[in-house]
Amino acid sequence: MGISACAQQKNVLGTIIIDPGHGGIDPGASGQFSTEAAVALKISLKLGKALATELPDSKLIFTRTTDELPGGLNSIHDALRYRADMANEAHGDLFIAIHCNANGMRAGGWYAKRVVGHKNRTVYVGKGSKKHKKTIREPIYESYWVKNNEHGTETYIWAADRTGFKGSAINSTGGGGGNTYDTTGGEMVDDSTNMLDLNSPEALIRSQLYEKKYFGKSMLLATMVEDEFIKEGRFSRGVKQRNEKGIWVLQATGMPSILVETGFITQTEEEEYINSDKGQDEIVQAIVMAIKRYKSSLEGGAAPAQQANPTPTEPVQTSK
Repeated sequence: MGISACAQQKNVLGTIIIDPGHGGIDPGASGQFSTEAAVALKISLKLGKALATELPDSKLIFTRTTDELPGGLNSIHDALRYRADMANEAHGDLFIAIHCNANGMRAGGWYAKRVVGHKNRTVYVGKGSKKHKKTIREPIYESYWVKNNEHGTETYIWAADRTGFKGSAINSTGGGGGNTYDTTGGEMVDDSTNMLDLNSPEALIRSQLYEKKYFGKSMLLATMVEDEFIKEGRFSRGVKQRNEKGIWVLQATGMPSILVETGFITQTEEEEYINSDKGQDEIVQAIVMAIKRYKSSLEGGAAPAQQANPTPTEPVQTSK
């Protein structure tokens, strides 16, 4: 069998890692009646079921399938490393994290005050013989309800202008250098034989090339995910990058990786939507369609379009 025939038979999505955000002692963002961890898990399990049907030749790995941190750990920090280690050790071809968004304000809404007018009030000022009356204008306040109305989908990718860490994670999977992954410090370390030097020009160039490769693929899939959400009538906030304050696990996975914010759990209608069977099914359908388009693009041999880099943003508070 020729080399080209073997290449054609290779499954470009042989292993897909599905990562339901948070879990256990880490509930993530809170809505009025649900938590991000619970919603993310339900959507992730449905996503896995749908992908098993649509992509039967792909191996699916979940970072968690129950309401606990991955690996049954009791440390959020350790659980993050566990997620990344699991993905890298499985030599995943794609990492998809499922989350819900929040804007840092009270779920549903809150009461605020505003000035609706003024009234005169007499006060005494001064002391002793200089004490006298003075009329002042005093504001009249009223309370009013502010609806927490921030809503929509977002898909995050690792920021292309972040250097070093992603390349180190890539090396841990064998693609950039075949090194050992240090699970205590989270950085690459030399192998036991000291045969590899991550600081060599060759290793740095190799890592940079893979960083560019994974960024392009991550960007392609993220764009497709948001495109599918738009087709379903959702409001898309677009594809965004994580900066230094972003999600660690996206920086630590040596493969194309995206994080899907399926909706704002702090907005009343959207919380109801992402908790409903209809909403979850539509979210899953959008992600599956995007993955299938992504897979077809890779199989077609066309390099992912290098789209304009999304501007690194300060992420909306998501407790991640």
